[in-house]
Amino acid sequence: MPRTLVIDTATAACSVALIEDGRAVAADHQVVGRGHAERLVPMIAGLPDGGRADAILVDVGPGSFTGIRVGIAAARALALGWGVTVSGYSSMSLLAAAALADGIAAPLTVVLEGGHGEVFMQGFTAAPLAVADPLISLRPEAALAALAGRPAVGNGVRWLSAPDEALALHEALPEAARRGVQKRRAAQRGAASAEASGYTRFVFERLTASGPDEEATFTHLAAGWRALTAE
Repeated sequence: MPRTLVIDTATAACSVALIEDGRAVAADHQVVGRGHAERLVPMIAGLPDGGRADAILVDVGPGSFTGIRVGIAAARALALGWGVTVSGYSSMSLLAAAALADGIAAPLTVVLEGGHGEVFMQGFTAAPLAVADPLISLRPEAALAALAGRPAVGNGVRWLSAPDEALALHEALPEAARRGVQKRRAAQRGAASAEASGYTRFVFERLTASGPDEEATFTHLAAGWRALTAE
């Protein structure tokens, strides 16, 4: 049965999983803050068969630019070594699908930490999972107003000071093992899935373009993975 390696380093979490038939057969999820490059390769190597898979999926954000680059560099290195395809997915849609699977009511909004004191936010509906609002970056006070009473999920909710105690705020980080949930919900609406956003395509194409910094990270991770999985 085809196996997919999922890599998620877009936030404070460093998360990997092997997915078969929409289910996680092995996973490792650690909240590391920083140091994704040092943690990621051993985590992948610790999966069954060294994480070997028929395809690779990697979170392309939004989130930490450094973390995103680390994840994409690792995905590129492994895809090259294994001769498999690599694709990107959105951290926003992954969190939305996981929240819906956990019973959080829709419509809901995903809120992730951004830069310069702002948060990323995007609204989603359920049945099927679909983007309801464009991805935007706002100051926390503006983001709180934009929620309009909808439940929110993500690591950015801690920056929202909610005067209304009835407002449902759920702090969460993307987890690679939940990719199966995202895929099943996205499949409900066919090819025009919630993850197929212009942002996802732009970031993946930009960060897979070779540059000095990207190549240095790519080479470092590739060498580390070969050393850890060598017999």
